[in-house]
Amino acid sequence: MLNIFGKKQGGGDGFEGPGAFGPYQLEELINSGGMAHLWLGTNPEGQTVAVRLLLADLKHDSLSRKRFVAGCEILQRVHDHACIIHYVEHGILQGQHFLVMEYLEGLNLKQAMVDEAMDLGGLIGNILIDSAEALEHVHDTGFMHMDFKPENILVSRNGNVRLLDFDLSMPRPESPAKLKKSAGTPAYMAPEQLLGEPVDHRADIFAYGVMAFEVLTGQKPFVGQSSTDILKRQVKRGSEFKTPRSLNPEIPLPLEKIILKSLECDPLKRYAHISLLVHELKQCLYV
Repeated sequence: MLNIFGKKQGGGDGFEGPGAFGPYQLEELINSGGMAHLWLGTNPEGQTVAVRLLLADLKHDSLSRKRFVAGCEILQRVHDHACIIHYVEHGILQGQHFLVMEYLEGLNLKQAMVDEAMDLGGLIGNILIDSAEALEHVHDTGFMHMDFKPENILVSRNGNVRLLDFDLSMPRPESPAKLKKSAGTPAYMAPEQLLGEPVDHRADIFAYGVMAFEVLTGQKPFVGQSSTDILKRQVKRGSEFKTPRSLNPEIPLPLEKIILKSLECDPLKRYAHISLLVHELKQCLYV
């Protein structure tokens, strides 16, 4: 078993923490994922920061390393927005790739949906608008997020929202382009992604629709044991497909229309740009 509380490794093998990491002091492990550890730390001025470290086991994995570094570089380009996690710096320290970001105390949206203490009901409108505006800024800056899902949306207890994790992000093409390798979470991937067809920013709009459906109803619109099962349910929307209002009658009809338009199987039937979705969303929610 990996001892995450071990000592620094010799020979440039990386950092296991907690303790000093370059100019930063790592205090507590916040989360561990398939790509990186996330630490609560402090900078030389004593300010709290979040430090993301590529897993030591992946430092010789060229694909993982490239994704981590590319995600850092894209965050550096897009972070100038109130609803995107703030970038501080990235690089290599003690033989380990790292990213330093702002620290916002809260839960990711997936956690918040099942945390009774969060009282998410009063924050949903704010979450829907802020996360859409964050995605709008990413697109306007010339990128696609490509991993938009509740786990990558951080929500504080007073409703502040931050979009996270740009490891799978990529430049936004002028026209739909075929991906060399499609990666992501199948439940949030657009049909064209699952089919290996050319994609553009409208794949993010589909993912937004899945997220909005889930946060408002507590259920995903398309479920399955495999990506093939999910794709079948996306394409063949028979009696098994339930509309948001059939699951939650309190959802306003205009909001349901926004979600269903975002979830269109044909990307040409979705919003051409997420700015149109944001405009309709604000009208619907009287913002």
